[in-house]
Amino acid sequence: MLPELLGAVIAVLCVGLVCLGMAARVVKQYERGVLFRLGRLAGEVREPGLTLVVPFVDRLTKVNMQIVTMPIPAQEGITRDNVTVRVDAVVYFRVIDAASALVKVEDYRFAVSQMAQTSLRSIIGKSDLDDLLSNREQLNQGLELMLDSPAVGWGIQVDRVEIKDVSLPDTMKRSMARQAEADRERRARIINADAELQASKKLAEAAQQMADTPAALQLRLLQTVMAVSAEKNSTLVLPIPVELLHFLERGNRPEGAAEQRGARMPSGTPVPAIPDAVPDAVPGPGPLDMSELPPLPEQVESESEGEDEGGPGEPGMPGIGERQVTES
Repeated sequence: MLPELLGAVIAVLCVGLVCLGMAARVVKQYERGVLFRLGRLAGEVREPGLTLVVPFVDRLTKVNMQIVTMPIPAQEGITRDNVTVRVDAVVYFRVIDAASALVKVEDYRFAVSQMAQTSLRSIIGKSDLDDLLSNREQLNQGLELMLDSPAVGWGIQVDRVEIKDVSLPDTMKRSMARQAEADRERRARIINADAELQASKKLAEAAQQMADTPAALQLRLLQTVMAVSAEKNSTLVLPIPVELLHFLERGNRPEGAAEQRGARMPSGTPVPAIPDAVPDAVPGPGPLDMSELPPLPEQVESESEGEDEGGPGEPGMPGIGERQVTES
């Protein structure tokens, strides 16, 4: 009798331990437990720690209360100024009411994802390209409001929404690059023009000062020569006034050039004035003197033959050799 009683007690203890193991549930710190008894929501949300449920009657569902980071797939749309863009974003949200997140929506993660994609396409259609590129903070706030309004009824709180990237077509990128380059070139030209204006004013003041003091121009010339020679150049260029060149041209012009030019012209023709800037023409070669040339071999042979055959001609008449020399 005693062994049978002891076996029954041990069996009951084992069954109790098994039931206790099946009834005990542990809820983590970042989780909340929602209890469903026979399919209905029962009691309050279970806090973190050890909690007990009725086996085969209650079902405990745990809900994560941490902030969820969900990327939004890139959405392609047309902006208000008719530019096709692709925009992707990221959503940060968390569950604030575990019971509502389970009861009021089938899958709160999928619901938030679809709502974020729809809101992002709506923001793209309502915004200009410049707003998407430069005014993202305001767009992020508008997108957060669009997501947070329906999510509050699901027990979801949207903490933040950020637009990550805006992809533009290649043609639009090239157009924007040309626009930025033209703008930078315009600013550079304005700066250069302003610098030229200031420099011209300073140069005008310096020219006026040098005009009042001629020695300053000579000192400036010497300073320029020293600056050029200090760079170890093999060639040194010295500026010469144009008036000095005119003076040298007038001094080197031959005196008889004008008289010879006037002698060749017919009588009564006025001699035109010669400008100072035009140099005299280079005189051509004079008449050729035949006596200065050496005798040719043919001429020498002809002269010797004439002397042998006929001798010198009659007085006053040239001989054969002289006639050949004259003809040649």
